[in-house]
Amino acid sequence: MKKVTVLIPCYNEEEGIAGVIKGLPKAQLKAQGYDIGVLVIDNNSSDNTTKVARDAGAQVIFEGKQGKGNAIRTGFYSIPDDTDYVVMLDGDHTYRPEEIIRLLEPLDSGFANVIIGSRLGGRISEGSMKTFNRIGNWVYSHLVRYSYRVNVTDVLTGYFAWTRKAVVKLRPHLVSDGFAIEMEMITKLARLGEDIYSVPISYDARAGQSSL
Repeated sequence: MKKVTVLIPCYNEEEGIAGVIKGLPKAQLKAQGYDIGVLVIDNNSSDNTTKVARDAGAQVIFEGKQGKGNAIRTGFYSIPDDTDYVVMLDGDHTYRPEEIIRLLEPLDSGFANVIIGSRLGGRISEGSMKTFNRIGNWVYSHLVRYSYRVNVTDVLTGYFAWTRKAVVKLRPHLVSDGFAIEMEMITKLARLGEDIYSVPISYDARAGQSSL
């Protein structure tokens, strides 16, 4: 069995986190040779995120320094040593956990070391992304593709998959505290020479209030 660690950075997301954890297709993944472990990084939540996540079967660690970048870096350094692949998605249920298989398959086949779930290349539910944000994302993605020569179509996504080796190689180079962490991960992985590929995913309206 190949060990997959699912990282879920959270801040006040008790309304979505249980659905994300329970929505992971564990039986289907097990049948395909994957053993799933869930690690939630509670980024100083003031609601019941930690309790809800534990009740849903996740391991929870706490990162008191506010900011998504801080939470992700803490998660990267908390990955178990026996992990083969790492998957990250947000805890607000905007990303569909059942689509994790779509991100794992290219890693397992050796096609790439880093997989990015692309909302712009996939299916965006009505009302889940404002037109202004979509245009800005397209512009940033185009600039990154041109400047770094990487095959990415959504540099602001929150759905990633990596080989453990790629995460270990990346984590000492990350410095962003907040939401810039997504673009920093992509650009620095490109500079480190990692193979990066985008796959289409679905994107839904957020469960609860946005912290962005």
